[in-house]
Amino acid sequence: MKMKMYRNDEQFLVGITLKDETQKENNNIALHACESKEDVLENRNRFAESICYPLSRIVFMNQTHSANFYEVSLEDAGRGSTSLENAVADTDCLFTKEKDIVLVTFVADCVPVMFTHEEAGIIGVIHSGWQGTVKEITRKVFTHLVEKEDCSPEGFQVVLGPALSQEKFEVDADVSEKFRALGYADNFISWKEESQKYHIDNQSVVKKQLELCGLSPNQITLDRTCTFQSAEGFSYREDKRSGRHGAFVLRKS
Repeated sequence: MKMKMYRNDEQFLVGITLKDETQKENNNIALHACESKEDVLENRNRFAESICYPLSRIVFMNQTHSANFYEVSLEDAGRGSTSLENAVADTDCLFTKEKDIVLVTFVADCVPVMFTHEEAGIIGVIHSGWQGTVKEITRKVFTHLVEKEDCSPEGFQVVLGPALSQEKFEVDADVSEKFRALGYADNFISWKEESQKYHIDNQSVVKKQLELCGLSPNQITLDRTCTFQSAEGFSYREDKRSGRHGAFVLRKS
């Protein structure tokens, strides 16, 4: 299974699956964006084998570009692993205090946020497309974790995975105004005469949201791989019928 690992030690596993043209559906692992359920399930099984955890220990969600988040329990293990029907519904963030459960978010241009907190024993994944960013899902999740789950801001380690670059993220005035309404995103918005569009650095806006929650820049890893420009990237903007990466995190026992 082609993937990129950001962390793989005795405590945590953090990574993302990559597009691979040598595999069925280019290594797509998303049932909601596929041509063949059987091929995607085959890819998922290869993914499970690669990380040495069965599908029965992996949790998937049905993402809706919301600001909703869900705490995964042991009883949720395996949800969405073989069917869309029992995936965690209507959420764009999964977090857990449990060990040996793999949390996954799907992305193809949107920003995947993967986080760990060693002291609190909490891990999670967030799907932050532009809609999730303007709804401040990342800021809301981290505010909850700090205020309700006793997570010290300085204890987080966060990876912002491959996403659509500012160069390729072209929007009209209506979307740019939603970003400007946040009050802290202006530095990440530019106008290009060539495209006659606004260009937004969604990753940097998400990073700013983390900093507003008390995280320092050295706690945040940015993978600046552009999903549109990289041969290993799934990009909905590029072809409209894209598969999906799976960004994942695990706390080991």
